[in-house]
Amino acid sequence: MLRVSGEDAATFLQGQFTNELRGLAAGTGVYGLWLNQKGKVLGDSFVVGGAVEGERWLVSYFCAAAGIKRRLEDYIIADDVVLEDFTPEWMGISVLGDGAGAWLTASAHVGRIFPGQRVLGENWEWIFPASTQAEVCAKLATATEIGADELARRRIGASLPAVPVDLGPGDLPGEGGLEEVAISYTKGCYLGQEVMARLKSMGQVRRRLMRVHGPGPVPVVPAALWQNSKQVGELRSGVGGETGFVGLAMLSLVNWQRELPLALEAAGPAVIQVEP
Repeated sequence: MLRVSGEDAATFLQGQFTNELRGLAAGTGVYGLWLNQKGKVLGDSFVVGGAVEGERWLVSYFCAAAGIKRRLEDYIIADDVVLEDFTPEWMGISVLGDGAGAWLTASAHVGRIFPGQRVLGENWEWIFPASTQAEVCAKLATATEIGADELARRRIGASLPAVPVDLGPGDLPGEGGLEEVAISYTKGCYLGQEVMARLKSMGQVRRRLMRVHGPGPVPVVPAALWQNSKQVGELRSGVGGETGFVGLAMLSLVNWQRELPLALEAAGPAVIQVEP
């Protein structure tokens, strides 16, 4: 949870973030990425409009505040931009299901709400000062809480990468299927924009994040995946269940043979299946 303020904050973020931030209203949020010059993914976050002019909040599920802060500080030269880490002072709850947005609009009287990126279907984020936790929990007293494993299972089922575990500094946004939700091709210049434009106009990526499932517990990740004694990918994340595990794997579209299962060792049994 980073607060970005200063006279140049909005203009500066517009030139760094992959999605369109112009016209961002107070309390609304936009999901996108922070790239390097080669278009590789250094982090992701929501950018949420603040309560005062020029204020923005950066909220990420899995990326450390220090990492995003360092990425942005590298490009602040003569800009009036102030970055502050408020992570310890804030909390967040993901609210899933039909009608979640309407319920939050009527019930969330502290903090901010915005559409989330947890699962397919309606899902919202409610972020709020930690000092108001008791008030928020009272509002949610009749809701059904799901655990971290179930949330991960739904995220994997929706093929939504966790950055930087499933999609990180060695990967392009399109390899994780984020080109539609996290990239603007009309906003103008931002760091990594030339690579994104070239990929859009010249062809497809050569790797892709795919859903897989296999027997037994989740392997220690990252785990190499093999076909015919040749490494064709890497299991990035997974969650166990009663009949085995499901996960997300980065696979080479050049070397991976779609009709064959995958193995965790070069000469091991091919027991991992790629889902359609």
